[in-house]
Amino acid sequence: MTLDSARYAEDRLTSILNTIEELNHFKDVDSILDNILYQARRLSNADAGSIFIVENGALRFGYVHNDTLFKGNEGRDALYVDFTLPIDDKSIVGYVALTRRALNIDDAYKIPPERPYAFNPEYDQRSGYITRSMLTIPLMTLHQRLVGVMQLINAKDENGRVIPFSEESRIYVPLFANNAAVAIDRGIMNRELILRMVKMAELRDPSETGAHVQRVGAYAAEIYRQWAVRHHIEAREMKRKGDVIRLAAMLHDVGKVGISDTILKKPAKLSPSEFETIKMHTIFGGRLFANQTSELDVMSKDIALNHHEKWNGKGYPGKVEDIFSPDAKISKQAKSGREIPLPARIVALADVYDALCSRRSYKDSWTDEKVLSVIESESGGHFDPELVEIFFDIYDVIKAIRNKFRG
Repeated sequence: MTLDSARYAEDRLTSILNTIEELNHFKDVDSILDNILYQARRLSNADAGSIFIVENGALRFGYVHNDTLFKGNEGRDALYVDFTLPIDDKSIVGYVALTRRALNIDDAYKIPPERPYAFNPEYDQRSGYITRSMLTIPLMTLHQRLVGVMQLINAKDENGRVIPFSEESRIYVPLFANNAAVAIDRGIMNRELILRMVKMAELRDPSETGAHVQRVGAYAAEIYRQWAVRHHIEAREMKRKGDVIRLAAMLHDVGKVGISDTILKKPAKLSPSEFETIKMHTIFGGRLFANQTSELDVMSKDIALNHHEKWNGKGYPGKVEDIFSPDAKISKQAKSGREIPLPARIVALADVYDALCSRRSYKDSWTDEKVLSVIESESGGHFDPELVEIFFDIYDVIKAIRNKFRG
């Protein structure tokens, strides 16, 4: 090895280690997958790629990028496609998961017929995309546990022409992937911890399900992302904040653990005194995040406390002086407009939308037409007008989220 090549290898390894360190700043698994795929594509100059996660003995689609097909907001709904593949030798990703060995293919349409796996051209035929070179890598933790499979597609040269993946990519991308798998594992555990907290609330309120909070979290993250684009928020900051808001939004109603289940499970309209009691779940929720050691704690408190505030000042709990005081109660002094933290304004819209679309003990699910009519009519009333506009701009993504997290 020459001195120049040794220095190049050292620089490459340093870059990978720095990238791994950046991943440690992300908490939610979707944000981690997004960043891993972005960095792996940057290392290999790949046009597209996807990640599958091992779940219940199969490979569940996790994330996708495609620079050719997805421009701006186009293709964001593709992130929420929900399908699984078996871990077997029939598909390329299934074969890599089964053998736990990376697989490099120079041309997907020229795989020798004697190979057990085959390329499925269905997506190419549907989208008009042409897949050629593929680098498919198992994602293994330090303890050699498979957490997923990453597939990179269509390496490009400096002129934008599709070429086979280089020897350098076949060395450095798996090295990055194996370290990145640890971050994925951590992100999955973070999501599971949040869902366990939600299950505590579900014991009291049957409407507070894992599917509901995952939908609200995803709606909130996508609405925030588009708001950030509009406001020219720097990309790294946008990703970091979107990561936090997704998890914090999932905890919006965790304060319901402090409300009697005779009220939460009542299959009829609440009396005025019962409604005053249930309002306290916002204060109880905020109190759960008294020891604020991270941005997630701060945002979780803001959302739990304020997600029932309204843009026009007619929400609750209002300007509570000290939510951590045992004497804290609903205030008659209203919060309105931008006094309400942005994440809480976003979750207010996401939560109401999902509640109206969902069946409850006291109501059937509403039609899309009726739900959208209510959302539109409450622009400037219940909801921040700009966020309502964004909601309609990305409604194809909202519907894709609703379809993915059914239940």
